[in-house]
Amino acid sequence: MAAASPAEWLSSSPATAAPSGREASTAGRATGRTSFESLKQVKAGELNIGYAEVGPAKGPVVVLLHGWPYDIHSYVDVAPLLAAEGYRVIVPYLRGYGTTTFRSAKTFRNGQQAVVALDIIALLDALRIEKALLGGFDWGARTADIIAALWPGRCKALVSVTGYLITNREKNKQPLPPAAELAWWYQYYFATERGELGLAQYGHDFAKLIWRNVSPTCHFDDATFDRTAKAFENPDYVSIVIHNYRWRLGLAAGDPRYDGSETKLAAGPAIAVPTITLDGELDPFTPAGDGSAYRAKFTGPYDHRALEGIGHNVPQEAPEAFAQAVLDADRL
Repeated sequence: MAAASPAEWLSSSPATAAPSGREASTAGRATGRTSFESLKQVKAGELNIGYAEVGPAKGPVVVLLHGWPYDIHSYVDVAPLLAAEGYRVIVPYLRGYGTTTFRSAKTFRNGQQAVVALDIIALLDALRIEKALLGGFDWGARTADIIAALWPGRCKALVSVTGYLITNREKNKQPLPPAAELAWWYQYYFATERGELGLAQYGHDFAKLIWRNVSPTCHFDDATFDRTAKAFENPDYVSIVIHNYRWRLGLAAGDPRYDGSETKLAAGPAIAVPTITLDGELDPFTPAGDGSAYRAKFTGPYDHRALEGIGHNVPQEAPEAFAQAVLDADRL
């Protein structure tokens, strides 16, 4: 029997059979058998950004954004599926990860939410891309949400795992129920000097523990994890991660240059671009329910999908479902 084409694979996959609602997915997709052929570098704003690019140079652009503790390889199986559909897929390392480096040793190693979004705007500018479809999870979803909210002219459509993730630091001061707080144990650890030293000394084991806890059915092998863990060898990794989590809790100051953007984000701006939100059923950070907790934040064409048996790292655990969401968001 001949192998199915990527388009046939997407259209026939059980993870993408239904256009909305709860969907079945196959866990344990992370095998370590694939990689990006090569990386590119481009000077963009404060950074020299490393990124993978797959697909036709003149195709419609999709930018896929990773989170912590992950890297571009969360999309290593998503990117070729989209490229086969004619998309130009760009997957950048965020600041502090992989081959993305600061252009000046004097630049503040800032991890606040607005500056990470502005990094991606700078990347689009450097690549002369006016508008792109954005997809992300974890830090990547927050970054994509921010661009869609504040700079909607740069975002054609949005795929956001765990829905609306824009941070309101005042609300963050309010405690959550104990079970919900438990999932965030590491951000409190990072608030301490001990936690910063722990991340620096045990970064590899730390990330591996997080992977296992937040993606309990994803049976990744050592090669798959080690491929991503190389991104944590970036000299600014610890500084960016620690500042990001301390900033969220109001324990570290941001850069005053971005106070205007942060004031707008604190107001919880609505997102009007076409959006599909995804939730992994086993993701400890997913709000209970069917996306109703954040539904009102999306005022444009919208769909929500819950993925059965999937944890936090949705694109790596369910690449077909994620790729299908990108295709469908573009058609909304």
